[in-house]
Amino acid sequence: MTQNMPSNHIKKNICVVTASRAEFGIMKPLIKQINECDKFSLQLVVTGSHLAEEFGSTVNEIIADDNLRICREVEIINEFNVDNTALIMAETMIKFSECFIELNPDMVVVLGDRYEIFSVSSVATTLNIPICHLHGGETTEGAIDEAFRHGISKMSYLHFTASEEYRNRVIQLGEHPKRVFNVGALANESIDNLQLLSNEKLNEKLDFNVDTNTFLVTFHPVTLGGSLKVVEQQFKQLLIALEYAMEKKNLKIIFTKANADSGGIVVNRMIDHFVKKFDQNAIAFHSLGQLRYFSALKYCGGVIGNSSSGIIEVPMFKKVSINIGNRQRGRTQAESVINCSADAKQILGAIATSLSSDFQEKLASVKSPYINNENLNNKTISQYICEKMIECFDHRIDLRKQFFNLKFSNNLYELGLKK
Repeated sequence: MTQNMPSNHIKKNICVVTASRAEFGIMKPLIKQINECDKFSLQLVVTGSHLAEEFGSTVNEIIADDNLRICREVEIINEFNVDNTALIMAETMIKFSECFIELNPDMVVVLGDRYEIFSVSSVATTLNIPICHLHGGETTEGAIDEAFRHGISKMSYLHFTASEEYRNRVIQLGEHPKRVFNVGALANESIDNLQLLSNEKLNEKLDFNVDTNTFLVTFHPVTLGGSLKVVEQQFKQLLIALEYAMEKKNLKIIFTKANADSGGIVVNRMIDHFVKKFDQNAIAFHSLGQLRYFSALKYCGGVIGNSSSGIIEVPMFKKVSINIGNRQRGRTQAESVINCSADAKQILGAIATSLSSDFQEKLASVKSPYINNENLNNKTISQYICEKMIECFDHRIDLRKQFFNLKFSNNLYELGLKK
């Protein structure tokens, strides 16, 4: 359970696991920082929807980066449907047991809340490998990811959260404050590092004209309280609203397709049908990749759907995000987010509000709750995280964690912590 102090001459094997296009984009600056650190040896393991053709084979985006080398590809999705998520999780545990025994990592780095990452974290915990967890403490009441995220937090040793509220929530789960750090959203660093495309270059790459009448649309299935029929009905309401807005308000649509959740394939098929019908004003991609996605955010009118990106990243561009349904309920939100139900009339009302002059004027002063530069000591987020990981290895890592208890007074907890 306890790791010895490292030799100064031996690099620590840091295994970063990525299972989806979204978390790879967020983690990319950290992955590169680990790769460049002279105290670490990067083990990049790719799994999940990255390797599935029906979700765009986004592993190719990683392969295209000349500065990164994939250490292992662990295929876990053969055929995705509503019934086999648990089977995928079981297969993930079997294959990652073999993977980690072979690679013998000194630490595993994971982000977020997906079922694949929960299984990966379970294996690391069983093998006494310390886990570094990014974006813990968040809440998404409409997704099963809520339970997975908090479970991963309890299995993890180091925590890097996107806000102080989320840091406090991880501590509330019993994790010691000395191992929980508020760094803000790692996407901030990706945005700062990228030289975004010009509008002309973006249009050329997408073969589509992006302007303020263009909205990016990403809709993922709600994984709690929603059957395939419910997913289909909800997305149909969105498509009805989009069709009307395209006709009456000259909106243009760029879809980024759903992820590998139950119902994702149903949503993607409906997108394909819609785009085929309205091919002059709508286009779809499995993945835009960070550069094209953030560049599109710069020039478009806003975002519609239920992706976490609409809550975390879109406000950084001072753009509207129309958040549909319960999937992101519980996350801290900027004033640029408009919430509505999965009902065509409500969605159209939200679009009308977003296009109003009053709302557009308000966007200029929007501040993202996921930006935190105060605690980073003039370092980038990825530099700060690597520094804390090095400090961790410079001392003893004792996985026999004690539960950190909060103080209680008048039935209200008091953290009693100094920032």
